[in-house]
Amino acid sequence: MGGLCNVDHIIVKATAPNSSPLSDKYVHQLLRLFAISPPCCRAFSLGFARRFGKTRSWRVALKCLLLLHRLLRSSPEDSLFRTELLINRSNGSISLYPCNFRDVSSSDPESFTAFIRSYARLLDEISNEDNHRRRPGPPDNSPEEIGTVLEVLEQIQSLIDRVIECKPTGVTARNFLIQTAMKHIIRDSFVCYTVFKNDIVFLLENMFQMPTYQCCISAFSVYKKAALQADQLYEFYQWCKLMGVCGCYEYPFVDRIPLLQIQALESFINGMWEIKDDDGDHQSPSSSPLSSTTEKVGDEGEEERQPLIKLNDDDDDDDSWEDILEASVINFSSHGSDEKDEWRIQVYNPFDGKYVSSDPNHPWGL
Repeated sequence: MGGLCNVDHIIVKATAPNSSPLSDKYVHQLLRLFAISPPCCRAFSLGFARRFGKTRSWRVALKCLLLLHRLLRSSPEDSLFRTELLINRSNGSISLYPCNFRDVSSSDPESFTAFIRSYARLLDEISNEDNHRRRPGPPDNSPEEIGTVLEVLEQIQSLIDRVIECKPTGVTARNFLIQTAMKHIIRDSFVCYTVFKNDIVFLLENMFQMPTYQCCISAFSVYKKAALQADQLYEFYQWCKLMGVCGCYEYPFVDRIPLLQIQALESFINGMWEIKDDDGDHQSPSSSPLSSTTEKVGDEGEEERQPLIKLNDDDDDDDSWEDILEASVINFSSHGSDEKDEWRIQVYNPFDGKYVSSDPNHPWGL
């Protein structure tokens, strides 16, 4: 019983409603208790649920989330702590998303409430991410491995979205405790983005050798979102640097994907839908999942082409758009050609500075 009582005592002391940051000693004390007495894992889950669920102080709620964040990062994937946490989340004892916290202790309750809820949603996804992490080592070209890489990339993109949503606003942006939490959030995003860059290179290199048509469409969707997300992540990191969150040397370089490359890939894959439609194997381009992203019907029934990515007005590239397009698409033939070798595309990979070409001997005729 002494160990179980100690857990509740540590939680209360670690999450005191003051302006002092979370002390490392409480994290270490809890980890030692988890190793010595496994029932303490369940006691922590229940104690955390009570403390976080009842508080209306943003300081207490923030320290609860910070404590959970530190423990998650220090616990192995198959630890009893993670298992107990998952059980209590599934039965509703712990509710991180949706989060019902509402601050009543500050002069700007809306800003603090929004940050706590965004942080809680991020931790909700973090507690699930390791359950789907693929095996270590470079991926191969098997359908199972490609499917796993696609799944991991989609999860990482979702995590990056949650990180960006944690950007504090109003008075929270310069609060010391909030900035302390942001350092942990940002450093997690560095790891996520590094994994993402490695896997997106593999995805691009195998874009035209996907085992199924649906895998190709899923891969393009991930790659298109990566282009949009890179701009958002770059701006977010710039803001964090300006606010002094982490050292500037810690931030990874965010690779940007050219707009014309995305458009060239989309046109090429839409062309494949047209070719396959002749055999009756796949849906027509009008029902392709790609076509819905670039066309919309206006008020008078006229179709309008919309760019997938809107470039900033201050973008200034040395190369003209004709040169970039010519470097992206080579021998792009029209529908109805009898020679499949004419369908050939060369795509620039911004992550390693190389070009990736389609295979004219591929079963799809790419």
